[in-house]
Amino acid sequence: MVTVRYYAGARAAAGTDSEPVLVDSAATVEQLSSELSRLHGAALSRVLPVCTFLIDETASDQRAPLPSCATVDVLPPFAGG
Repeated sequence: MVTVRYYAGARAAAGTDSEPVLVDSAATVEQLSSELSRLHGAALSRVLPVCTFLIDETASDQRAPLPSCATVDVLPPFAGG
């Protein structure tokens, strides 16, 4: 089980600030992304490919393994100055 926290456009697309997600013990960020798309549909599916994923506050690529009980932050690109 991991805790997923959504920010900005990802939060709007998911319709929630955070949620627990059950993942396989050998899951990766890529597999989590697929599961989140399945759970939340097209709106989140469009946002996830451009997001940065932080695992326990550390930037991770799509092949990064998910430790049990991790917190995963989903951060879309931010605009502004």
